Amino acid sequence: MTVIVNDHGFAPEDTRTIAADLSSDFDPKGITAELLKQRSIRITLDSFADGRGFTLAARFRQNGYRGHLRLAGHVLADQYTMARRSGFDDVEIPQDLAARQPESQWLARADWRAHDYQSRLRRPTGASQHNVEKPQLNFCL
Repeated sequence: MTVIVNDHGFAPEDTRTIAADLSSDFDPKGITAELLKQRSIRITLDSFADGRGFTLAARFRQNGYRGHLRLAGHVLADQYTMARRSGFDDVEIPQDLAARQPESQWLARADWRAHDYQSRLRRPTGASQHNVEKPQLNFCL
């Protein structure tokens, strides 16, 4: 059994039919027009240290894929934000992993749009997004 994780936390196991099941070592050159027409694609990671699935999801989205992308396998709660930003709609994890990483850990990363470190670096603390002066950089040589 597996657990589906989305922006609202744990969801019941999805009965969605997966049209294409790919591993993270799938060659992005193999993204064909036929694959881009599929309703749902699952990309499976064999290890939480394997980032190729994130790159693959981004490639699918860059190539115009509009269907449902699911990340499955060995995924950590800390990786949820990256999964969503790279184009995945949800994550599928084994129940034993869900027991070790409870829903609260996944929900802590569910607001994946708000915790963008690059945006925080570009604006001073307390400044609104719309009213930011560009910082002056002074270098001494």
